[in-house]
Amino acid sequence: MKLASLKSGRDGALVVVSRDLTRCLPVAHVAMTLQHALDHWDEASLTLMRIYDLLNEGHVEGERPFDPKACASPLPRAYQWADGSAYVTHVELVRKARGAEMPPSFWTDPLMYQGGSDSFIGPCDPILAADEAWGIDFEGEVAIITDDVPMGTDAMHAGHHIKLLMLVNDVSLRNLIPAELAKNFGFFQSKPASAFSPVAVTPDELDGAWKDGKAHLPLAVTYNGKLFGHPDAGVDMTFSFPQLIAHAAKTRALVAGSIVGSGTVSNKSGNVGSACLAEKRTLETIESGKPVTPFMKFGDRIRIEMFDTDGKSIFGAIDQQVKKYE
Repeated sequence: MKLASLKSGRDGALVVVSRDLTRCLPVAHVAMTLQHALDHWDEASLTLMRIYDLLNEGHVEGERPFDPKACASPLPRAYQWADGSAYVTHVELVRKARGAEMPPSFWTDPLMYQGGSDSFIGPCDPILAADEAWGIDFEGEVAIITDDVPMGTDAMHAGHHIKLLMLVNDVSLRNLIPAELAKNFGFFQSKPASAFSPVAVTPDELDGAWKDGKAHLPLAVTYNGKLFGHPDAGVDMTFSFPQLIAHAAKTRALVAGSIVGSGTVSNKSGNVGSACLAEKRTLETIESGKPVTPFMKFGDRIRIEMFDTDGKSIFGAIDQQVKKYE
């Protein structure tokens, strides 16, 4: 099943989207918003799935063309946005470039930070920044949305709480990060609003590519019209999504509509490119002593998408341009 939120008020208007991403149907009679559907998932999902099947079988009264530009993020705002860093080889690489040793615990205990979730960017909305000197970067990720997760849920049972998958552009302001981390109090200014794919999908939409709590498909990252990277989201993912959920729920419950991110998708293989500028700059530093690739400038465009084995887009594309905030 594929769901999206058309721009409407603060929380969007829920629509069911056809598998080929060409048509959609408003479903206010089932749930006005995706959050409402998640709050009543056991009942709402059954009705939404029947509508989805009908939409895929043929034309349905009230349907309309699906336009990603008319979409907010599937959850325009959320109760929780917890972003992990599940690709530990990426963390190791970045630390290596600055001559820092990586604690052994990073391989057994996930890194995670709590991001701002009060307003996300639409998948085709601009990335606004006031200053290029902040070091504007994109980060291609996968994320899941949960139902209610009880405190103390372990990884063995956490997978049952995964209801939807999305893609993420976790925008980062790299040049603001060092000073913030030096305070030993986490990210804030260096992590502005993130953007999510136009469509959120149930895990079955990935067919056999969804296994072991991971999405085993390449993430296509296109920067200024050229393929920048296509790392496989299921390869080198040290911590699965059930493990990330269990980590987040160790000392607190997660409410329905909580979003958990994978962190930047990254592979050890050097021939698949990267999903963020920081990793490419790190590789350049390791190879030649200094980075060559600059961070994003006003006017630059980033596109993040995932395709199935038949080459069809699963989530639609995050397609954004950097613009100066006035």
